[in-house]
Amino acid sequence: MAERVTAETDVTMHPTLFITSRPPVHRRLALEAAPSELDITMLVSPSPDEVLDAVRTVEPVFLVSERTGEIDRRAIEAGNRLCLIQRLGRQIHDIDLEAAREAGVPVCNWPLPQLSMVAEHVMMQILALVKRARAASATVAEASERWGPPRHCDANTFAINWSGFTGVRQVTGATVGIIGFGEIGTNLAGMLQPFGATVLYNRRTRLPAWAEHNLDVTYATVNEIQACSDIIVLLLPHSPDTEGSIDRGFVERMSPRSFLVSSGASTLLDEEAVAAAYRSGHLAGVATDGFRWEPVRPADPLVALAADPSSNVVLTPHSAQADLVLDADMRRHEFTNLRAILDGEPLQHTVAVGQ
Repeated sequence: MAERVTAETDVTMHPTLFITSRPPVHRRLALEAAPSELDITMLVSPSPDEVLDAVRTVEPVFLVSERTGEIDRRAIEAGNRLCLIQRLGRQIHDIDLEAAREAGVPVCNWPLPQLSMVAEHVMMQILALVKRARAASATVAEASERWGPPRHCDANTFAINWSGFTGVRQVTGATVGIIGFGEIGTNLAGMLQPFGATVLYNRRTRLPAWAEHNLDVTYATVNEIQACSDIIVLLLPHSPDTEGSIDRGFVERMSPRSFLVSSGASTLLDEEAVAAAYRSGHLAGVATDGFRWEPVRPADPLVALAADPSSNVVLTPHSAQADLVLDADMRRHEFTNLRAILDGEPLQHTVAVGQ
């Protein structure tokens, strides 16, 4: 499906092909945010053949791809007027970078703050579980004489682990399985690299080998991830197939004493099954940013577990993106490199330079 949006202005217009698979509200915001000098033709979830046909018809100066969408050699070679291929997001595995170099067309990605913010939230969830942060905080809050009288600390005196706190584990060297490896997963994989964690991933379409190497991730089936991951991160979108899919059978196939982290769709968890797995000791910790009913119902079984401050259950109110509002003003920065081409300024986040 293609829609053409042409601004009514006397300035020189620059044909732009915009590829996206996002819902209508996001397409509208992108068009509102675009510079007025762009004559935009928007393609929604096009096939490579449809991209090629549009490149031949539109003869774009700019080709913008939002998060994903294959841009193959044929489309690049047909783009005789192309000055820039801009990917909104970090994933560039479906753009033929070598063809772009040969054609002299620079390729840039553009990190999106809302996605990195969610990835940071997931890192917080992981660390909070692995380090038992809630229980540690509760221990300090209830400090009493049962641990002995307080002593003033100096360079020679420290009461290390004065409460005898146990159960703390490491992210370093752990195996982290990411189910639903899109842009947020890509950001998260980068954050996990300094920990030396083994990162497994699963997505509908496997990444090419060079992309796996660059991200330091390994493809695995969901069953393999369940069997060998210390931490499983759920980043799946909502669909009829994913709703409630993290059920009793799923958690029973997870490695004993592993951690479950969810910052994907709110509908993923069968919350009673997950709570039961935690109560039984099969899961060492649970963190979720979403619930099947929001605002969360007081009777939610995970809420009941989290009422105990010593529990390793970390709940957040669908706040991974916090108060970051995705509107047209925020999206204007996504066109920075297009403006740079028009103004003769340097490009940012270049991943391939034309020869």
